[in-house]
Amino acid sequence: MINEGRLVKLFKDLCLIDAPSLQEANSVAFVRKHLEGMGLEVSEDNASEQIGGNANNLIAWLRGNKSDAPRIFLSAHFDTVEPTAGLVIGDRDGAFFSDSDTILGADDKGGMAPAIEAIQALIETDEPHGDVCLLFSVSEEIGLLGAAALKIEDLGLDFGYVLDTGPPVGSFVNKTATHDKLDIKIIGKPAHSGKDPEKGINAIQVAAAAINGMCLGRIGPETTANLGIIEGGTATNVVCPFVKIKAEARSTSIPELDKQVDHMIARFEAAAREWHTEVEIQHKRHYVSYEVSPESDVVQIAQRASRTLGFDPILRTTLGGSDANIYNQKGVPCIVVATGMDMIHTHDEFISRKDLIDTARLAYQLIIEAAKSQSP
Repeated sequence: MINEGRLVKLFKDLCLIDAPSLQEANSVAFVRKHLEGMGLEVSEDNASEQIGGNANNLIAWLRGNKSDAPRIFLSAHFDTVEPTAGLVIGDRDGAFFSDSDTILGADDKGGMAPAIEAIQALIETDEPHGDVCLLFSVSEEIGLLGAAALKIEDLGLDFGYVLDTGPPVGSFVNKTATHDKLDIKIIGKPAHSGKDPEKGINAIQVAAAAINGMCLGRIGPETTANLGIIEGGTATNVVCPFVKIKAEARSTSIPELDKQVDHMIARFEAAAREWHTEVEIQHKRHYVSYEVSPESDVVQIAQRASRTLGFDPILRTTLGGSDANIYNQKGVPCIVVATGMDMIHTHDEFISRKDLIDTARLAYQLIIEAAKSQSP
């Protein structure tokens, strides 16, 4: 059924194509040619025009041989969180690592390769199945931009599975957080730091006053907040005239999130008043949480598939986002499927050969189990 050698080769081939966000064209071209060679109906949308990248989302169909089966999708994303040019893939202790000064890129080639292999195995076995769509998005890592541009609501899909989180394989994410972003600019007043510093207002001191006492880190069981980037100033002999801060907050509870964001904004505004200066704050709701019922078809089918393969089909909550946040928001139910990618977004990222294979087995079984149910 699952061709392990073919799967591993595809995974490595995908990882070796440099595909940072907004620059996925080579990877998209490779995958498109591969899927067309499998006999799938392949098309692209116009995401590149909307997001300013060089590549579009890829949409590929395997038409079903069972007319009353649900129309489902398997999804993954092309882009990596940073470039992988010069990647050397190491293979030791039953796992794949980066043996170079780059990430591996198992996020999300560890989801994409198993999804493709599952379709190839389905073609070869010809088991009963409904229409299956592969949705491979671009620029997921910088704000789910490809998914936001994709008109998934026009594809006539019943539900689907996004292969894009870490182990244990066989588990699923059915609940995630809402994610807000804050861009803050504190306006100071420049002055010569040696001649007349008292004529200036140091924006760094204003920022310090705001941050002192601000609730950050783990706010509650399912609420977090962070100041991630701070920059400013022009020279050491100039009283700092501005500071820019990029911040975020996440929570599965929108009231809790709103409370945290209001707190952060209030701290910056209070500090600006104290120092008789101004602060500019841009607040954006980055993506909205979802919670898919354990009793829903998409979850029940997933758990049956997992049990069939001997996995533990636990349901998980995460504060991380994925394309599933966008697809659920657009009205197409989906959950996130765990893959073997681990230590993601670091140069220690790895994926075990066993987990890679098991993810492909699970992706195949998801299609088989879905075909046993009636289309909604």
